[in-house]
Amino acid sequence: MKILFIVPGSGDAFYCGNCFRDNLHASSLRKAGHEVVVMPLYLPLDPDSFRADAPLFFPAISLYVSQKYYSRKAMPGWMEKILNSKRSLSMAASFSGSTSSRGLEDMTLAMINGRGSVFARHASAMVDWIRQQEQPDVVHLSSSLVIGIARMLKTEMDVPIVCSLQDEEIWINPLGIHAASAWQGIEDNLGYIDAFVASSEFYKAESLKRFPGIADRTEVVYPGLAPELYSSDSYPADPTLGFFYRMSESDGLHILAEAFVKVKRTGRIPQLRLRIGGGFSGADKSFLRRLRTILRPYRSDVTWLETYSLAEHAAFYRQTSAVCVPITFSEAVGLYVCESFAAGRPVIEPASGSFPEIVGGGGILYESNDSDCLARAILSLFTDRALWEKCRDEAVRLGRSRYSDAVQAQRLGGIYGKILKQAKQ
Repeated sequence: MKILFIVPGSGDAFYCGNCFRDNLHASSLRKAGHEVVVMPLYLPLDPDSFRADAPLFFPAISLYVSQKYYSRKAMPGWMEKILNSKRSLSMAASFSGSTSSRGLEDMTLAMINGRGSVFARHASAMVDWIRQQEQPDVVHLSSSLVIGIARMLKTEMDVPIVCSLQDEEIWINPLGIHAASAWQGIEDNLGYIDAFVASSEFYKAESLKRFPGIADRTEVVYPGLAPELYSSDSYPADPTLGFFYRMSESDGLHILAEAFVKVKRTGRIPQLRLRIGGGFSGADKSFLRRLRTILRPYRSDVTWLETYSLAEHAAFYRQTSAVCVPITFSEAVGLYVCESFAAGRPVIEPASGSFPEIVGGGGILYESNDSDCLARAILSLFTDRALWEKCRDEAVRLGRSRYSDAVQAQRLGGIYGKILKQAKQ
């Protein structure tokens, strides 16, 4: 089966959950024998971590400038060439903070609505490129934030389309007065999608609250990891708690830092270490300075990874005893949990969002997401060897039975096959 996977790039400065999920989708399908053509939008993908098979479409800088200044006339060719140069896009990627939509309202609405002269010009170039290739059996859109593309593809090519659903509100809600228009735009284009893929039962339920009409077209596919890249029976000599996600306030790193200090002050786990990775954007730097101040009394027990690359994932988890990302919002799925399980590491997470579903018995859930509750949970796991081993064993089982790339590819392949069969009827 040939799948065209359309994936917005965010730059590669930090661990982006949606970007990593997309990589898992593509790699698991390729491993299962499918032909996957990855088409990047906005920013180039890092070829060392996520291979692109198509040119970059809707390049971020020229798209933004066109929306702002050239909505009624074409941008000069010389300007477009400069803005789309490898140097300009690389610079944009290095400064990218893709979790913020502020200032990108027009561009966001255009990509959702699939309307406007600027959108039409870029979308036509995309369709022309696809037509020059062998037509894909299925197109998979990474997010409903680019659902406007579905309108063009259905109209011009009549190809079955799948769309992933994950954490759209994180981008849309900060749009302020434009948020309602964005949600309405998605709803207006739902009819162009043949199947939706949610990353958890929790997020499927959240999506159906907003769009109840897609219930019969929405299925859950959990993230799938390649176990051979993660699995390790070796654990650090000293108990080590790991955080691997974007180093930001919204992802709760400050809660973990405060809890770590509180645990160290008890003296009950004197050898406890903290390992922090996942990268950050320029917007996170002041937050990280405050964090280092919090951790200063125990800085010799803290390891920071200053840079980020997708290749660091497996190595990071193998150097931990357990993982904690006390995220401050209800996330669709905690990919770091699935990775931890693939590596045979239990987790400690707040009992919110998708965590009760995703974690199961592979770790400890604590009720109130504050440093006091988290400190108690850390003490509970690391002072009770039998409990740690029980959680570890369940983490390993879930990693193999629920969060493996083989299971993910089978589920996605089944969805694609179903809509292809429906299209032929």
